[in-house]
Amino acid sequence: MEEEQQHQGSMAPLRKGQTRKLEDPTVGASAAVEEEEDGGDGEIRCQPSQQALDREVRAQVEVLERTFSWRDSDRAAAKRATHVLAELAKNEEVVNVIVDGGAVPALVKHLQEPPPLIRDGSAAEQRPFEHEVEKGSAFALGLLAVKPEHQQLIVDAGALPLLVSLLERHKKGSISRSVNSVIRRAADAITNLAHENSNIKTFVRIERGIPPLVELLEFTDVKVQRAAAGALRTLVFKNDENKSQIVECNALPTLILMLRSEDAAIHYEAVGVIGNLVHSSPSIKKEVLLAGALQPIIGLLSSCCTESQREAALLLGQFAATDSDCKVHIVQRGAVRPLIEMLQSPDIQLKEMSAFALGRLAQERKPFKDVLPWLLLTFVYLRIKNLFFLITMGLSCYLAFLGLLI
Repeated sequence: MEEEQQHQGSMAPLRKGQTRKLEDPTVGASAAVEEEEDGGDGEIRCQPSQQALDREVRAQVEVLERTFSWRDSDRAAAKRATHVLAELAKNEEVVNVIVDGGAVPALVKHLQEPPPLIRDGSAAEQRPFEHEVEKGSAFALGLLAVKPEHQQLIVDAGALPLLVSLLERHKKGSISRSVNSVIRRAADAITNLAHENSNIKTFVRIERGIPPLVELLEFTDVKVQRAAAGALRTLVFKNDENKSQIVECNALPTLILMLRSEDAAIHYEAVGVIGNLVHSSPSIKKEVLLAGALQPIIGLLSSCCTESQREAALLLGQFAATDSDCKVHIVQRGAVRPLIEMLQSPDIQLKEMSAFALGRLAQERKPFKDVLPWLLLTFVYLRIKNLFFLITMGLSCYLAFLGLLI
């Protein structure tokens, strides 16, 4: 159960910001797409034939192939082409058509800046739509990477080193909204490329993608922080080498600080990263506890975010398996009552995780001494309220209470 929950948790943020809105394949996109504002999506409403869709995709790919320059008209056309392809890619049924139409190498090419224009023997300073084309390319590739069979194709086309480079785009000059957006799209694309793909997770580490992602946890833009944490959460799942490098990059203090954030999306991603770090890694589990993660994780049991509550309960169950002293600390710092209150939640997974944590804690009778009467009264109340309580909670909850009564 523990491993299954970790896996589900690692998938949760993956599609965030990339909801597919289109029900049918689309054409005529270049005429129907609204200009994208940051965080907004245009919509395509036409319903074309397959042949028309093929033509539309090929037309946009050809635009990308001939507009790799800093000319105003080329940059404007390339920006629009990436946006059209991204809008089309939001319909999963169209993704194969886009890939078959040759979009991947064309989009990968535009993840980087074109060569400078030479005028009168010197490089021109004009840089129209700076960062915008790269952002659109990263966004479109991230959508195409949702299909597992396309992940390796995108990596083989050379996307990873370029995406890693985009993660550091803010170091080239002043920070702006467009810079923040391109960094966020690059992190999201890495997340989707690495999802359930152990080889690509390793390639990201080899391309030195982990250090900049750790640095971005302290970025001023919260959307960038969330995207970086989401990427790290994916990269560390079932990858010991990536776990070690993230710890070596001193990510733990920042992640623990994020646990205390008032932004639910921030602490949800942070607790998810920590959960995947400690999963099946006793040494990292000890480092996380020594870094001071226990109290803020207990605090998340009372969060308004159900996902954060669930992740926190699972983590406490894992911490409780460390040693008897850890169980005592968890109880003394006030974890039991919110865990019991979670048993009354309508969310089945939340109930399961609270029962899992209580079951682990109940294996040590000493820390429950002071809360046993309240715990038993709650159990009786819930048992009367719902005759199927024991079945719903599963064996772990039953054994938790049974262990206290013996």
